[in-house]
Amino acid sequence: MEKSMSRNPNMLRTLIGLGLVLIIILGYAVHSNTVDSEYYMYETTNSEQKNELIQLEENSSEWYFVSDNAITWINTTVEGAPQGTTLVIDASGTEWYHTPSLGQDERDFNCKEFAPDYVDLIETCIRGSFHEISLDEQNIMIGLVSTELPIGGLGSIQADNLAEANKSVQEILDENTKTISWKISLKDSNGEIISSEGVLINSTITTHELILVEEFKLDPIQESIYSFATLVGCFTLLLILPMIAYFSAVYKEKRDEEVRLRTPELEIKDKE
Repeated sequence: MEKSMSRNPNMLRTLIGLGLVLIIILGYAVHSNTVDSEYYMYETTNSEQKNELIQLEENSSEWYFVSDNAITWINTTVEGAPQGTTLVIDASGTEWYHTPSLGQDERDFNCKEFAPDYVDLIETCIRGSFHEISLDEQNIMIGLVSTELPIGGLGSIQADNLAEANKSVQEILDENTKTISWKISLKDSNGEIISSEGVLINSTITTHELILVEEFKLDPIQESIYSFATLVGCFTLLLILPMIAYFSAVYKEKRDEEVRLRTPELEIKDKE
């Protein structure tokens, strides 16, 4: 390779020219994708709303409430319940997700798909119309009603234009806006409803309403600089070895030529 490059310096010019052309082409591709994005960001409210619980019977630990919003979270906390009490929440009109680690930092959880290869690392949510927990282990039940709504209030969607993005986001909200009747019960070890005396219960839901939809944008100048610097760095690494080989070959050839010029020619005399 050294000999080829030393004898043909146009090879180095070709490599440098090819690298610059690729840098310009890839830089333009990154820049065009940054400016003309097919992704849109949307923002919704992420409001926690306290539920007005209606007691079914006096001195009975059974309550209900009705929701008609697009909901992600439902949180229910119980205090003052006797030992051996079970909290049961039943939803009429939808199925929702629950697992003891849901919404907590103690362990990872997954409510969107079942991952059998990671059951020891990730806790999978259970989907159903009702769930229950023992209040001896924890006094709060956290449930996830919808996995399609943006949990933090921010989401993204792919669309051809802003009008289509608005329509798609509104469809997501409409599909997840349901009228749900919730029933909250406290039962003893025999499955009987306990007395509500001394029991404090609090229930909240997180609701979502559309605020705005806008095209996903980045700073084109900043992104172009970053992408150009990255591409230059990559192609520089690719050109370093050929350039080192070329210049070392040229240097070696010049040094050999200087040594040859400094070496006196030996005269060969015929033996008499």
